[in-house]
Amino acid sequence: MLSVEGVVKRYRSGDETICPLDGVSMTVDAGQLVALYGPSGSGKTTLLTIAAGLTPVDSGSVLVGGRDISSLSRAQSTRYRRVDLGYVTQAPDLLAGASAIDNAALKLLGLRRGGAKRGLSRREAHAEVIPLLERLGLDERLGHQPHQLSTGERQRVSIARALSTDPSLVLADEPTGNLDTKRSHQVLTLLSEICRERDVALLLVTHDPRAASFADRQHELRNGKLVAYERDPLFS
Repeated sequence: MLSVEGVVKRYRSGDETICPLDGVSMTVDAGQLVALYGPSGSGKTTLLTIAAGLTPVDSGSVLVGGRDISSLSRAQSTRYRRVDLGYVTQAPDLLAGASAIDNAALKLLGLRRGGAKRGLSRREAHAEVIPLLERLGLDERLGHQPHQLSTGERQRVSIARALSTDPSLVLADEPTGNLDTKRSHQVLTLLSEICRERDVALLLVTHDPRAASFADRQHELRNGKLVAYERDPLFS
């Protein structure tokens, strides 16, 4: 599903050239959860933004479902990010003044499915996301606005929104960084279950060995290159 091939990315910082990704290659198959582990600033998020089609590469390629995302038209790129891709960022990006259920359903509003002549209504979109919100422990918070939710609850709403369109690829950037141990376990269990249930390819960025232990395969990113991941025996 996701194939990263020889990706190089460089940035200029004053007189210095920084290379967070130096010939990175990896794959994530459908139904597989792969963890990208490494310290802060190691280039993990850069790789995610490249896979999302938000950051261009200097060399190499990123294929999703066999398509090079750099060759997509503007309309195709928009559909890729809205429908085919689920993206969970470190900081929840919710609309102020909108309820949790409306925020979770945002990507679905007006979206056509299965050859339908019209897009989903607000009621239909709500019906789609309620099961996800319930599985994330938010069934009693559906009508709450972002300012009424904890940081962890806002993150769970953003996870529901990322999964709402049944994407073929999910990119999750530290999705449990603001959650306690119980909620982290719940969210990671849900992500791994949905990955398998829906045949989704999921790339999880983390610096938490507990989160990495949920993955089918782990990679570690250091100095721009993938190196052998050393599993912590406490979380194996």
